[in-house]
Amino acid sequence: MARPLTVLGAGAWGTALAISAARQGVPVCLWARDLAQVDEMQAARCNARYLPDAPFPEALSLTADFDAAVAHSHAHTGAAGGLIIIGTPMAALAEVLQRLPDDAATLWLCKGFEKGTGRLGHEIARAVRPNARSGVLSGPSFAHEVALGRPTALVAASTDASLCEQAVGAFHSDSLRVYTSNDPIGVEVGGAVKNVLAIATGIVDGMGLGLNARAALITRGLAEMTRLGVALGARADTFMGLSGLGDLVLTATGNLSRNRTVGLQLATGKPLPQILQELGHVAEGVYTAPTVWQRAQGLGVSMPITEAVVAVLEGRMGAAEAVGALMRREAKAEG
Repeated sequence: MARPLTVLGAGAWGTALAISAARQGVPVCLWARDLAQVDEMQAARCNARYLPDAPFPEALSLTADFDAAVAHSHAHTGAAGGLIIIGTPMAALAEVLQRLPDDAATLWLCKGFEKGTGRLGHEIARAVRPNARSGVLSGPSFAHEVALGRPTALVAASTDASLCEQAVGAFHSDSLRVYTSNDPIGVEVGGAVKNVLAIATGIVDGMGLGLNARAALITRGLAEMTRLGVALGARADTFMGLSGLGDLVLTATGNLSRNRTVGLQLATGKPLPQILQELGHVAEGVYTAPTVWQRAQGLGVSMPITEAVVAVLEGRMGAAEAVGALMRREAKAEG
């Protein structure tokens, strides 16, 4: 029998992974903070708010009781404890980790830096639960496609190899391929910075600057991402994988990308508050960009594309002015 799995957070991505695992017969408990939302999903047997065309498999149960959700993951798992997937926004990661038992193995899905502290997920976990088994599940993936069972590849990253194997056991299937990595820092940096670069790519595309400009921006953006990651302790080769190049290409070019959409709208001169209101969902790159830039400055890492995105988001530059500033930078060697 498949080991029970708990997913904390019933947003689009948490729900999609819960559906994907339950489709393979894994007993999944999906927790949502809002009891009314749980009742609605139970009645409809789908998450009508985010994934209305992805029905819940029989193996997926729902609850608004946090302790019951955690207990579900520990059923029939023995001393090792169960696997818990945290699908909340980054802002709630510390709170959720603090509520978990010491033996709970956790992988989080949130991408970005914690607002205010600038911490990545592994830094939050190290402060809150220093001895617990933890890591990140990331990669190029739109929730809607995963929920519909379309082919997708992800990477589970942790310094605990057995935790990565638990993720493979829970999610690996004919439609979802799960790779493993022992570089959670690199995987997290890739997942955070790609959202900022997707805004930049959206600006370039929205201005109609052509495919040459898009290719240049993605390539040089990958170089920025790698420099920051290495400075934070990641391996450079991680950024050529799913959570680096893969996630960057998807988010920077995919029409389902909220961050790309923000960039497209900024290129028209529309004010950021109006863009976000009309978007109706969180675009993590908007909140991540200033923190990425601050951490880069603190480490002495050059990130000119990120700097330009921050200037546009803060209204200090228009889109055309920011592109012009990037093109006028001094010539240099690529390496």
